[in-house]
Amino acid sequence: MHRRRFLAAGAAAASVGLAGCRSLFQTRSARSPPLVEDRPDAVYVPSHVEGMEMVGMGSAGDFRVALTYSYPHRFWLVSGDSTEKVEIEGSDSLHLMTTVWDPETETVLPHGSVTATITLDGETLTSGKSLWPMLSQNMGVHAGDNLELDGAGTYDVDVTVPPLPTRRAGAFDGRFDELGNASFSLEFSQSALEEISYETLPDRQGERDALDPMSMDMMPVSATPAPGEMPGTVVGEGSSGDARFVVARLESPPAGVDGEGSYLAVSMRTPYNGNPIPQASLSATVTRDGTTRYDGSLTPTVDPDLGYHYGAVADVESGDDLTLSVDAVPQIARHEGYETAFLSFDELSLTVGE
Repeated sequence: MHRRRFLAAGAAAASVGLAGCRSLFQTRSARSPPLVEDRPDAVYVPSHVEGMEMVGMGSAGDFRVALTYSYPHRFWLVSGDSTEKVEIEGSDSLHLMTTVWDPETETVLPHGSVTATITLDGETLTSGKSLWPMLSQNMGVHAGDNLELDGAGTYDVDVTVPPLPTRRAGAFDGRFDELGNASFSLEFSQSALEEISYETLPDRQGERDALDPMSMDMMPVSATPAPGEMPGTVVGEGSSGDARFVVARLESPPAGVDGEGSYLAVSMRTPYNGNPIPQASLSATVTRDGTTRYDGSLTPTVDPDLGYHYGAVADVESGDDLTLSVDAVPQIARHEGYETAFLSFDELSLTVGE
């Protein structure tokens, strides 16, 4: 029901509407069962899994964008090394999501500044709404938020994708530096929302495991290259904070990275599904025969062959001692199953292999 018509409907109609809202909120609450008791400080199977509805796909400059939605659901924001749960509000209509990728390589591009403007019948309901960059087990890296609509109707949704702020390397050098925009038509109704798949997981919830990533022909899901498929030489692997780290050494830096000498690339990824973990701060120390050869930060970088990683030009050779430090935990928001992981890290010490 349109808000202006609702306000003019009178007290009697309003009481009926409020009763309907209570019923609707009860339905939504039922779709967020209690959190798993004694959740591990690690990745775990959540209490339930939801499907999603595809609204459409479009080009936004160099970017390709998909707009999808699902049930409103709880998620967690990260500030420093602590989390804040975002609860489902009674007014929330859906969880709106965008996925941004490179159409040439189908590499999903973690982007922290995607916005959405929603209009209905010429009236703006949401203007330039920043969507939270998020990480989920079945969707991987995307951006989204719980939003309120004005009931059933056909909504115009404009998605704006600013230039990619992350350093671009390899075939991505010189790309994604202009703002793009894509427009969608979202037909929404509560009945259509209720047709989206939903399943509780009483026998698996809380296990140290993860939901399988979605498999869709029409859009990619974020991923990292398998260690054997990374360029250069993989010189070490390890785990800390329940994240996996794969370290590669390239003889020279990829295009878009200044400097001469070998390039150190650290892929920080989730266990089980291998999703890239963006929005962290990493540093590395390399020592050889007691002498420090590199001591500094690793720059977040996106490369179609290395994937999203943290890298630097560094003097690295076989037999060197390498220490990796997470100086700031990933600030990306998390869906259930990731909210207790990637929040506390020990230094990771490796000996650089052949």
